[in-house]
Amino acid sequence: MAIAKDNVFVPDPADSRRYRHALGTFSTGVTIVTLQSDAGPQGMTVNSFASVSLDPPLVLWSPAKSSSRHDLFAGAGHYAIHVLSADQHDLLARFTRGGAGFDGLDYHLNEEGVPVLSDTLARFECARANVHDAGDHTIVVGRVLRAAHGEGEPLIFSRGAFGRFAHHG
Repeated sequence: MAIAKDNVFVPDPADSRRYRHALGTFSTGVTIVTLQSDAGPQGMTVNSFASVSLDPPLVLWSPAKSSSRHDLFAGAGHYAIHVLSADQHDLLARFTRGGAGFDGLDYHLNEEGVPVLSDTLARFECARANVHDAGDHTIVVGRVLRAAHGEGEPLIFSRGAFGRFAHHG
């Protein structure tokens, strides 16, 4: 399906609805980034995760500057990124605004003292490599120290909703 000529627009910060709608056509996975703070374990739901490099192993994610925990997460020396499976909506809800977070949740600390969640689809334990200013977000690049993965379908975020990946072919 082609893009109609009358559907081309210049993004306008005063009215971001159309731009957000266009971005929403790109489906992403859903992750939870965790770290240890002076106040205990912290977690944040993030869909701005991407692989950057295989050699050295680098990944990135981007916390919003509007988040009350932006500085904590953008400044963390070590953190873990957990990729959620399609049946982990309950875990997702714990780490969205107003969620229960780590209260009553089973986890363990890795070698760097970062809280690690059990039974996620994949996990990337990272040391911060670089931080870059990027408009209303910060790009955090991490060097992957350890990675793990299991079998299953990923949780997908697309067009403002969560769902499953459908195989074709």
